[in-house]
Amino acid sequence: MPTPFTIRRLTPADASAYRDIRLEGLARHPDGFGSAWEDEVEQPLAWFEQRIANAAVFGGFLSDENDLAGVAGLVVPQGAKLRHKGVLVGMYVRPTARGTGMAAAIVQAVISHARTIVEEIQLTVAPHNEAAQKLYRAAGFIEYAREPRSLKIDGKYHDSLLMTLPFDPAAKTDQVAKLSD
Repeated sequence: MPTPFTIRRLTPADASAYRDIRLEGLARHPDGFGSAWEDEVEQPLAWFEQRIANAAVFGGFLSDENDLAGVAGLVVPQGAKLRHKGVLVGMYVRPTARGTGMAAAIVQAVISHARTIVEEIQLTVAPHNEAAQKLYRAAGFIEYAREPRSLKIDGKYHDSLLMTLPFDPAAKTDQVAKLSD
């Protein structure tokens, strides 16, 4: 049975739909993102076009190319000492597409792309977001730390869990061994 969605890398032509879903995610789940709705809502469409052009942003589309229902991106730091790692950012799937497998497919698209350009992917996730943690663990990510007070929203602090997916099997074995010590 075919999937009820398609996954593809976004282009600057998708900026308007990307802006809409990005702002929706920031508004609905402020503790799930390092960015704030208040900052991004003020940005012009060109800013979102540039964001898509500078990062590998993947989108999930329901039924047709006009119904962007999920997104996630890969950002690679430019510094010489850090560009071996990518960061999975901006993961959000609209409620109408949850339970379809779209989130897992988007994560896999990011991972597949990342394997061609970096040695590992890192991400942060809210400790209470068990569905996202389950999704990331199923994709092979392991938790390696908890960052206390990583976000401050409306005067309240929120922790973040840090997860990684090293592509080198030896690195993954070493990290798991260190975590179990």
